[in-house]
Amino acid sequence: MPSVGSYVLWFALIVAAIPLTLWLLKRTPMGGMSGVQTTRIISSTALGPAQRLVTVEVGQGESRQWLVLGVTAQSIQTLHTLAAQDLPIAAAPNPVPAFATLFNKARKAS
Repeated sequence: MPSVGSYVLWFALIVAAIPLTLWLLKRTPMGGMSGVQTTRIISSTALGPAQRLVTVEVGQGESRQWLVLGVTAQSIQTLHTLAAQDLPIAAAPNPVPAFATLFNKARKAS
């Protein structure tokens, strides 16, 4: 006959396995969401403390559209619908030198 300690050990193992299983499911393709993203935020502008103007891309391929949405704390309204456009490639910002590089330049200058 198994002891009480083995029952407690198995119970603790099962209870610990539940969050681990949920964490793994969230990070695998079987976790409900596939890797295909059909919604993307293009831009967002604050108009006031609780008001935003948001441009969202929805759909895939040829059926992509941009929705201009007015977002408040109480509601979301579609203000305009556009055909999806290609975004211009943003210029890469100038890389900021590392602190060590700046520090060495300052030491050499003095």
